[in-house]
Amino acid sequence: MITKTTEETKRMGERLAKLFKGGEVIALSGELGSGKTTFTKGIARGLGVKDPEYVNSPSFVLIKEYKGKLNLYHFDLYRLDNLGDIEYIGIQEYLDDNGVVVIEWAEKLQSLLPKEHIKISISIMGNNKRRLQAQGHGKEYENIVSRYLKP
Repeated sequence: MITKTTEETKRMGERLAKLFKGGEVIALSGELGSGKTTFTKGIARGLGVKDPEYVNSPSFVLIKEYKGKLNLYHFDLYRLDNLGDIEYIGIQEYLDDNGVVVIEWAEKLQSLLPKEHIKISISIMGNNKRRLQAQGHGKEYENIVSRYLKP
């Protein structure tokens, strides 16, 4: 999927979030400035988080929690370098919760991700233009990805 504006990227996140029932894990990857947090703002909007535009990257605090129809747990693992550090912050407790977990820099914890999750890679193609490539892991998520995130 190609988005041409930050608003389109948010709408993709919002559209995805409207399908959630709780317990979903979204693993985001992409270089700095690719739009991972922008996509997460869309997820927040789709979950009914109050003031989703205030969702920002938790780079320094590692996790932020937002209340909505479903709780949103937003992780940013940019500053963590090993699995021990990631496990230390208690990520497994959030993965086992009924909220929605969004993890930026998810490639750093590949072995800790549950079997069922959605992986979304975001690439910069110029100015605000982005390529979102989604892959569902687990039958339910494969169906969601093939139906809603592919052109």
